[in-house]
Amino acid sequence: MGNKTLAIIKPDAVKNGYTGKIYHRIIQSDYKILSAKLLKMTKAQAEGFYSVHQKRPFYNELTVFMSSGPCMVLALEKENAVNSWRETIGATNPAEAADGTIRNDFATNIQENAVHGSDSDENAQKEIAFFFSESELISTQ
Repeated sequence: MGNKTLAIIKPDAVKNGYTGKIYHRIIQSDYKILSAKLLKMTKAQAEGFYSVHQKRPFYNELTVFMSSGPCMVLALEKENAVNSWRETIGATNPAEAADGTIRNDFATNIQENAVHGSDSDENAQKEIAFFFSESELISTQ
């Protein structure tokens, strides 16, 4: 099991002023932040990042949304990081997310669901590399 994952505080959460609150949750949950940056993805970057969903019906809507405003991308480290982060953020649909999860507390709907989390160790590595060079990642070892 890997100890790194990618997190994105999505444009809806940034626009609604939740970046600091979500950042605080990350720290409270004992993640080490290896790197973080505020950026605005272009449509092409969003399409590249979410290319795994290219054939899904929500792909265009997702890439338009993710390129609609600033987001905060973070490389996080913790034991069993992918699964732990997914528990911290809750179900994709905030209506199904457990009480106290980030999506339950900050998401608007299934698309504007406040945060992204890698779904596997393999994808976490790819996703981190999409946004961060090795020199941008702070080693905690």
